[in-house]
Amino acid sequence: MLKFVRKRAVASLISLVGLLVMVFFLSRLTGDPAALFLPVEASAEMKAQFRELHGLNDPMLVQFGRYVGDVVTGDFGESLRKARPALDVVLEAFTWTLWLAVITMTLVAGAAIVVGSLAAFRAGGFFDRLSSLISLVGASVPDFWIAIVAIVLFSVNLAWLPTSGTGSLLHWILPISVLFIRPFGIIVQVVRGSMIGALSSAYVKTARAKGVKSGPIIFVHALRNAMLPVITVIGDQAASLLNGAVIVETIFGFPGVGKLMIDSILQRDFNVVLAAILVTALAIFLMNLLIDLAYALLDPRIRH
Repeated sequence: MLKFVRKRAVASLISLVGLLVMVFFLSRLTGDPAALFLPVEASAEMKAQFRELHGLNDPMLVQFGRYVGDVVTGDFGESLRKARPALDVVLEAFTWTLWLAVITMTLVAGAAIVVGSLAAFRAGGFFDRLSSLISLVGASVPDFWIAIVAIVLFSVNLAWLPTSGTGSLLHWILPISVLFIRPFGIIVQVVRGSMIGALSSAYVKTARAKGVKSGPIIFVHALRNAMLPVITVIGDQAASLLNGAVIVETIFGFPGVGKLMIDSILQRDFNVVLAAILVTALAIFLMNLLIDLAYALLDPRIRH
């Protein structure tokens, strides 16, 4: 098991370094921060002083070497926009995104596993057809369209829910609901397909012949053996949420890391962009490692 974890950690570290290199150089293609942060009438001397102050006059490779050295020591630089350590700004926003992702995926996983399992148990029946229709529609409709419709309906027309912010529990309902729909539709289909195969296996038929009730057959005997592909999809969907849920956060004005990245890219706040991407990537790599460990625990063939 330790060898397995070590190999996955090394592979993740290599990917993280490659991401660091790519994002650093691509972010510099977005333009000169001096042209954005200084007044339009700023002189060439003022722009040169700004670049010198923030180390932007040095050759690109020198800037990259200095940045890598600082990151190794835990220094991600300062946010040009907020005049605060970039890592503090990112972690503050990432906390909001993490809570949003955890709450959403907990609700999604629980609901999708129950609905998909029940649909598979009566495959071809009314509940199966209805849940398949709803899940396919949910998996196909774009998040931004659902978010806009939800704001128009529940915030503008009915005035039940606020349009943006995080001031109360009501502010969380629309973002969570919109983020819930797509992963729910995808995971229901995966659970249903996996459970149909598990429910047709010999050990389930034996359990039925012995008079075991439907509940234990579905949620004890069949579900555990059907969970491997489900875990993969749940992890993939959770990674999508950790990646910022950029569109939904932007539409609802939710102060998560996705909105922070968009704002920082537009304002050429390079240190915040790099810190946000690295923190998010590290969280995704750690989550993938946990998924691999869950695989190993559920499947002895992987563990050995």
